[in-house]
Amino acid sequence: QVQLVESGGGLVQAGGSVRLSCAGSGRTFSTYYMGWFRQPLGKEREFVAVISGSGSITYYADSVKGRFTISRDSAKNTVYLQMNSLKPEDTAVYYCAARRSRFNDRLDQWGRYDHDYWGQGTQVTVSS
Repeated sequence: QVQLVESGGGLVQAGGSVRLSCAGSGRTFSTYYMGWFRQPLGKEREFVAVISGSGSITYYADSVKGRFTISRDSAKNTVYLQMNSLKPEDTAVYYCAARRSRFNDRLDQWGRYDHDYWGQGTQVTVSS
């Protein structure tokens, strides 16, 4: 059974940091682009960041650029999201997702694409 399992969420004060992890199992994700998305309560899910299979290419939503860093460890089949300088508006359920890239995929459109696998999500709450 293929799974993505997020961890690392919790309650943090504004200005603080959290690192999320997304561990894959049931297959290797080294050829997949891995993305992070988030969904604030009562709002639609939004794209946060994406990383290529090799880890050499990353792309971020403007709202998190300069504060969040996505990375991956293919040996551990795990992708990370380091979140710094957190703001109350970063409060959301954070999901990781995997997509095998298709011809003509564009990173600036990543939030619009269907994904092959999704995790169950982890809550991040930033208090003011």
